[in-house]
Amino acid sequence: MSDAPVLLDVSPGGVAVVTLNRPDTHNAFNAAMIEQLTDIFETLRANTDEVRVVFLRGAGKTFSAGADLKWMEAASRYTEAENEEDAMALATMLKRLYDLPQMTVALVHGAAMGGGAGLLAACDVGVVMKDAKVRFSEVKLGLTPATISPYVVRAIGPKWSRALFASGEGFNGQFAYEIGLAQYPVENEAEMQEMQDHLAALAFAAAPEAVADAKRLVDDVVGKEINHSLMVHTAKAIAKRRASDEGKEGLSAFLEKRKPNWAD
Repeated sequence: MSDAPVLLDVSPGGVAVVTLNRPDTHNAFNAAMIEQLTDIFETLRANTDEVRVVFLRGAGKTFSAGADLKWMEAASRYTEAENEEDAMALATMLKRLYDLPQMTVALVHGAAMGGGAGLLAACDVGVVMKDAKVRFSEVKLGLTPATISPYVVRAIGPKWSRALFASGEGFNGQFAYEIGLAQYPVENEAEMQEMQDHLAALAFAAAPEAVADAKRLVDDVVGKEINHSLMVHTAKAIAKRRASDEGKEGLSAFLEKRKPNWAD
């Protein structure tokens, strides 16, 4: 399977590593890669008992250069309806990544261009090399970053999104951290590995169903007016968690000064 466009490795302990595996093209997207990513994310979603954290990385020198040139050339000959179907495949893949119940982490080195930056935005956590190159370069090709835009706008807000989408200006990993596209800037591979280990440890200390609910909670409250309706919604959410098996086990473990069963 080493020549597959995407590799999936799941450790016995429950760490999944999804590797973009087209290093000769700097892990550029094509239809086969998008299809396999979509299938892998669906497999991970259905295996929450076995997988506790998902790391996404790129083989070779680059995280992802965005769209494959041959793929884009072929798309230029498609009808509008065919292009819509093609773009919908990418949109579906990104949504499956965003909706994963596990904590998801992008480990970005080299470059994350276009759709590659979209993968970073769609993950819960971004760890990025400070010297990595990032760009929403679509306008330079007469295109727009449409399918990745919901995740980028949520990550960095409308003002920076408008500026970077309209200008196509490139920036580095340090700046990606400063605008909120990534949470952890690192200097080198050793620091990236340390951060990967740290985040895995955090994931295993957290209750799996609570992680999934916490991720949904953000979408439930973002942009909402803090009114009685939202207060009721959040009160019901924590009440449900308190009454859950995980909630009861977590409280018992805390009071008994032991690890909860999901951290064994």
